[in-house]
Amino acid sequence: MNSATGKTEYLRITDLHSYYGESHILHGIDMKVDKGECVTLLGRNGSGRSTTLKSIMGLVGRRSGSIMLNGTEIINVPTHKIARHGVGFCPEERAIFSSLSTEENLTLAPIVASGGMTDDEIYEMFPNLKERRNSPGTKLSGGEQQMLAMARILRTGARLLLLDEITEGLAPVIVKKLGEIITELKKRGYTIVLVEQNFRFAAPLADRHYVLEHGEIIETISQDDLPTKMEWLQQTLGV
Repeated sequence: MNSATGKTEYLRITDLHSYYGESHILHGIDMKVDKGECVTLLGRNGSGRSTTLKSIMGLVGRRSGSIMLNGTEIINVPTHKIARHGVGFCPEERAIFSSLSTEENLTLAPIVASGGMTDDEIYEMFPNLKERRNSPGTKLSGGEQQMLAMARILRTGARLLLLDEITEGLAPVIVKKLGEIITELKKRGYTIVLVEQNFRFAAPLADRHYVLEHGEIIETISQDDLPTKMEWLQQTLGV
């Protein structure tokens, strides 16, 4: 429990270094996320945002430092066991199986923790998927595939959601819907780390923004401080 805020710390990353082969990508990342918070990782392409998510999941060649998840150290835990700590990763490529129906894709992932959403709850949150539940993955639009990728991890019981560029290439109406879904998930107590190029989408959703450059966090901006940092952000991110 954070005595200053009264919130429970859910994720704490300390001095995280990550490597792909001999390439040193992350250079001492420090960040925290409280239970029920949404934080964003901002930065230009190649700044280390997606690598941070993959490092949490153990999907990099090598990593060092500390990743505390709900009080448990997971830096040396293999990926499949990290998932069983209630972590859900929604990758940029979505990984929808084209030969399977929407419903088969949805139910493919194993239940890793109790408290996952039921199929009825998921279809209530994603009505498009209910309408397309018998359609093969190849017939889904980009927006429907993104909703399916998110729905799949909500069903597993994951409480920490790592979302990588979920709005990329999607129509504004779908982006708006995804924003409403993240707002609802926060109300339900989910903890979210969001990598997002679309700052207009991310800004109203996040409690805190971590700005990365060359594998390091160069600035931490709270929601309250955001208005005074907008000009600096636009220059730094090139938006």
